[in-house]
Amino acid sequence: MLSLTGLAGLPVARAQKTTTAQPSPPARPEAAELGTKPKTKANASPAPDSVALRQHLRQAASLQTKYKDSEALAEYQAVLKLNAQHYESLWRAAVLSVTIGNRYSDETRKKAYFDAAHQYADRALALQPEGGESNYAMALALFSEAGLISARDRLRLFKQLRSHVFLAAERRPDLPEAWQLLGRWYYRVAHYNVLEKTFSRIFLGGFPHGASSKKAIDALEKAHQLDPGRVQYCYDLARMYKYQGHRRKAIAMLQEAIKLPTYTSEDLTVNRLCQQLLPPLLRAAARRDRLHARWYKNLKPAPATSAAGQ
Repeated sequence: MLSLTGLAGLPVARAQKTTTAQPSPPARPEAAELGTKPKTKANASPAPDSVALRQHLRQAASLQTKYKDSEALAEYQAVLKLNAQHYESLWRAAVLSVTIGNRYSDETRKKAYFDAAHQYADRALALQPEGGESNYAMALALFSEAGLISARDRLRLFKQLRSHVFLAAERRPDLPEAWQLLGRWYYRVAHYNVLEKTFSRIFLGGFPHGASSKKAIDALEKAHQLDPGRVQYCYDLARMYKYQGHRRKAIAMLQEAIKLPTYTSEDLTVNRLCQQLLPPLLRAAARRDRLHARWYKNLKPAPATSAAGQ
């Protein structure tokens, strides 16, 4: 039985064999590289790093490279016991809580982890309101919560999510997960139906503007460019290409995806989804090629014009 009580009422992680791809490395670019200087509060992570704290951070990073997310989360929780305002531990704990929560089919356990992620992200945002990592963590937590709430609340959440996902991509343009989330947000908002648009306009003061399938594809292509080895990015892109009628691009992306190594059970699941999506696209492409070939074959050459008629 997984314990759901722990530090500050947050779930305590235990080792699980089921894992997922780890977030990007902790190294963050200098502010000058991003074009703007993030606003940070002076009291961010004020406690000096102790030997024990640094040891927990090293252990957490090592565990993440081995895809042991639950154990890594426990290490970040240990850091937060030593320094409750440790920025990196807060945002990484939020991301890991979402990752672990997504593994459960039981909504109670799933919600417990998503709530924990939201709390961690809130604390990270309090330290760095415009930090790329803190805004990504909050956007991810909100996005994950969307599947557990009503349609009306989901529309409110997607409007709230906008600023966080945009700041995440702006402040951390090197973070592929931020671009993936931005791409998903773009596509979801761009495909609001009439009822969703009407509700947003009447009760939410309007729905988010500027979203489009083109922007969604651009953002997902950026994520794939930054991390071409992540099978999830390939799958998201392939589906987007398929929905937009770019069959050849979808096929190429799926063929690339199924050749990628699978390190985790989630990777294996997505790889299988890619294998299921590919054959129908190949058959459709083959039918189209045959039709084109038949059409060109039946074309009659234009009658030659005689010299006398010129």
